[in-house]
Amino acid sequence: MSKTPIILGIDPGTQILGFAVLKGGAHPTLIHMDVLKLTKEKDIYARLQLIHAKIIELIDKYHPEQFAIEAPFFGKNVQSMLKLGRAQGVAIAAAMHYNLPVTEYAPKKVKQSITGNGNADKDMVWKMLERILDLKQKPAYFDATDALGVALCHYYQMSGPLLPSVKLIKGKKSSKKSNSWDQFITKNPGRLKLK
Repeated sequence: MSKTPIILGIDPGTQILGFAVLKGGAHPTLIHMDVLKLTKEKDIYARLQLIHAKIIELIDKYHPEQFAIEAPFFGKNVQSMLKLGRAQGVAIAAAMHYNLPVTEYAPKKVKQSITGNGNADKDMVWKMLERILDLKQKPAYFDATDALGVALCHYYQMSGPLLPSVKLIKGKKSSKKSNSWDQFITKNPGRLKLK
């Protein structure tokens, strides 16, 4: 895998599917983020075909090395869960057709990795993504930012515990924590476990 892997992040849905393409490296950058609106198509199988075609189109265009997708959360409506599971399955099947490694993340895990709070709302996630990636324009749908959150969460997971310090506020870096972490690693090399 390259030092600057391209990650395709997906927020699955049968009405709106969010997607984001993120380039890794020392400072991750957004390549593309948008949604696929499926509400005009009434037939669920036609929607699934559109999802499959969109994932293939994105893979052909951006050549990602990693595929990250949000896992369905457990709700009370069984029919909605089944539809969401189908959408997720079709997206995963498209990625597997290209032999991309697939990783699922629970919504709480994504929120935790972006904001530090697993119960953060969508607007809080967007505000952190905006700062971390220096984004200028808020997308029309949170489904797109959810997909970007999944991609960034995967970037953090791939990078492991030794992440470069992230610029949270222009001009300021979180150096105290990274220095103390570096010091801890130096003093305790046997405590670090690589997966």
